[in-house]
Amino acid sequence: MGGFIWVLALVVVFLFQQKVLAGLGGILLIGVAVFAVHQLAPWRHPNTVYWKLMLGPYLVFFLSMVWAVFSFGGTETLDLNWWNFLWIVPTLGPFGILGNRKWKDGESKRE
Repeated sequence: MGGFIWVLALVVVFLFQQKVLAGLGGILLIGVAVFAVHQLAPWRHPNTVYWKLMLGPYLVFFLSMVWAVFSFGGTETLDLNWWNFLWIVPTLGPFGILGNRKWKDGESKRE
C-alpha cells in the first residue's frame, strides 16, 4: 500500500487546485489499489506464485502513473520523453527476485 501514498498526495493537491475530475480519478485509483492489494495478498493465495499476485497491484500502479501524467496536462506539458520512463525498470525487480516463490515456500517443513 505504501507504493500508492503518492497518489493520495496528488489527490489532495488536485482537489486544492479545483481539479475535481483528476481528484476523483485519484480517489478511484486508491480504492482499486486497496482492493487489489487486499484481494491479492500472498497469504490469501498461498499456493500461487508471487508474479501472478503482483500483476494486479502493478497494473494499478502503472494506471496511476498514466493518470498522474494526464492530470498534469500530458507528456508535452511535463516535457517528458521516453528516457524519463527508464526509471520504471528497477520497479520491476520483484518479478525477477520473488517471481517464482509462493507464500507456502516460507513455511517450515514438518517431519
